[in-house]
Amino acid sequence: MIEQLPYATTPKYNFPNAVQDLQLPQNFIELSLKSMKNLNLEQFHPIETNLFNSITENTDLTEPTLLNYSPPTLRSIPLKPLPQPTTITAIDVSNIKLGETETGILTAIRAAIVWRQSRQYRYLRLGPFPFHITEQNRREIYCLFRQYYFQTPPKDMVGPNLLNMQNRISNLLERWLQMSISTSSHDNIILWDGSLTAGTPDNPTKVLSQLLEIARNRLNTVLAFTKTTTLRLGGHRLTDLTTKTPPPRLIQINHYPLHSSTPIRFLGNIYIAKLTNGGCSFRLDIDKNIPSEQGIAATQKLLGNDLLLQGYPETLRLAHIYSTFTANEVIGIQRFIAQTYGLKIVTRPNLRRLLFGPYGKGPEA
Repeated sequence: MIEQLPYATTPKYNFPNAVQDLQLPQNFIELSLKSMKNLNLEQFHPIETNLFNSITENTDLTEPTLLNYSPPTLRSIPLKPLPQPTTITAIDVSNIKLGETETGILTAIRAAIVWRQSRQYRYLRLGPFPFHITEQNRREIYCLFRQYYFQTPPKDMVGPNLLNMQNRISNLLERWLQMSISTSSHDNIILWDGSLTAGTPDNPTKVLSQLLEIARNRLNTVLAFTKTTTLRLGGHRLTDLTTKTPPPRLIQINHYPLHSSTPIRFLGNIYIAKLTNGGCSFRLDIDKNIPSEQGIAATQKLLGNDLLLQGYPETLRLAHIYSTFTANEVIGIQRFIAQTYGLKIVTRPNLRRLLFGPYGKGPEA
């Protein structure tokens, strides 16, 4: 259940049914349909869901280790909300494993884009797009995604294993949407869920740099919020570092040295954002190649144009909510796919429960 707190000054929400400015590439839909065609009277083992828990898979756990230089250099920057009218756009993507077949896994991906403009919210929901990923088609699917969205993959490229495929496809869809928004908007504040850390298989430095350059050229400012970070400095988690300055404020970390051998690169200046009294702190990455004054001004415009719940932008919160799969939705999608493709639902024994009884917790084996 999603917590809904009362807002004292909440304006009337206005969610149009459709936004015509953005269309998914036809190849993405065709790829989803093509992968589903290889389902034919297979056995289907659906993943059990909890009706009282929402389900989402979109975590950012790949972080480098910072060298332990001390003391860390911090600069506290007080903020003042700027009410200058500015469009706020947020993007988020979720994926969920629906179950297993005899030959592969069934997964679903969904994306959401939310706009805050003229004190109203609008959203566009894309999906869910089901995929049946097998050992035979995983490389083909992954290579087509990379080729269509960003770059020609090397001929000897080996696709990710089945367990990682849904995250990789989800990540590629998210990058494509970020690129679409960056090229179609002007002088906006664009909110990303995650960081501007590059150099990982999911976030190639070249691709992320191109995305930021496109946004920059259109005078957009990308603000990337990370809810949970594993980065530590001086032995402390970044979001635990504080100053005596009351919120709203940013704490800028003036240097964050990395091991020279690591491929990881930070493409943004890293801040700790404490935007409301009593709210949470978040890691905030702002494009390194824009003046720091522009990044700080963008954060102040965010304060002046968007609501904040627990210090988190409402636009980005809504994007997460609209992309996330709830348990009821997962059950509905599983049933629809089973009926449409004539799948025979089977239930495999839970080995953990068979072996360990009441101590058999954790995922099913």
